[in-house]
Amino acid sequence: MPKWTPFPHAGAYAFTPATTKKNWAVLHRGDKEPLPRSAAELAAWAHYHAGDFEQAEAAGLAAGGSGLMAANKAAIVYANYLEPREKSRLERLMAVAERAHAQTETEPNNANAWFLHAYALGRYSQGISVAKALAQGLGTKVKEALEKTIALVPDHAEAHIALGMFHADVIDKVGLLIASMTYGVKKEESLRLLREALRLMPESSIGMVEYANALLMLEGEKLLPEATALYEKAGAITPIDAADRLAVDLARSELAD
Repeated sequence: MPKWTPFPHAGAYAFTPATTKKNWAVLHRGDKEPLPRSAAELAAWAHYHAGDFEQAEAAGLAAGGSGLMAANKAAIVYANYLEPREKSRLERLMAVAERAHAQTETEPNNANAWFLHAYALGRYSQGISVAKALAQGLGTKVKEALEKTIALVPDHAEAHIALGMFHADVIDKVGLLIASMTYGVKKEESLRLLREALRLMPESSIGMVEYANALLMLEGEKLLPEATALYEKAGAITPIDAADRLAVDLARSELAD
């Protein structure tokens, strides 16, 4: 893999294992990841929250356990926001999807193993085109893994966001009728899932951005004022860590465009 691009706000989020543990409930309000059992796992998460994504992946893979979640989440966030090379971005996402899938086979009740498998595969699918991914059967895998996540952890806000956007993406690419008949996807369910995510995590910048994106996909320009208000609200949030900062930056860039 090519050299990692540094987090653009290096040093802005100075997390240590101790401060990560202290703030765990807030930092993981969206994915409900249990507090790590070992110091090595916690150190990997500290790297992740600080924006040291390369170190987070390496430390997490070495630590195992919850560290694997930190490694996979770091690679996804990095690929989604910072990787400039499309080929490398897709390779990273597929590597995470495969690692997480292997974990679901050994830990079938690990909600975040299912979630990160789905999230990585979903972002990969967007990269190769949603239509192509659907033709390859990837859409069904994403949908089932996200539904499994929510079945295991009903208040998993990030899974609600991802599944809501999955519904919106499919409808946007193949239309309401085919989306419903072939993939069991519905506009009302997309919006319900995204609204529920914001109920579970009202201060989620990425939740607001994705809800705005879904409104524009599903309802068009008539809801541009509502979508713009969501981008503005997301852009005004004070980020709690590096990943949150990247989501806020995305909201601000949407407004600039």
